[in-house]
Amino acid sequence: MLKKILSISGKPGLFRLISYGKNMVIVEELATGRRLPAHARDRIVSLGDISIYTTEQEVPLAEILQTIFQKEDGAVLDMANLKTDGQLDAFFKEVLPNYDEARVYKTDIKKIIKWYNLLVEKGITDFTAKEDEEEAGEETQKED
Repeated sequence: MLKKILSISGKPGLFRLISYGKNMVIVEELATGRRLPAHARDRIVSLGDISIYTTEQEVPLAEILQTIFQKEDGAVLDMANLKTDGQLDAFFKEVLPNYDEARVYKTDIKKIIKWYNLLVEKGITDFTAKEDEEEAGEETQKED
């Protein structure tokens, strides 16, 4: 599901991929539902492609969002409780205990929380990679 949710550098919020055009993609703002073009020059990243640094390896964003979802019982996070750097650090250590504090900044943690809240508000709570599971299933069928 996260493969079709995009972050566009320089534009706030998240976007849903609607269709492809010549040298651009058509996206829809999750917050407002407004559609607009995102051009090839824009830095567009799928949430399914984002990983967070840990001391051992990188952890996909989908796993972190799923952990937050389970920890909060599917509720939106109250940002009022996460105002200071210490509170953000303590929260993220509960979610991902071994994250690399030197490479994961407080602004990154805030952005992840904002993304999580927006996704939950819009009813996008399936953070697993269905596309990856389907592709793996197709490869298994081809081998038989």
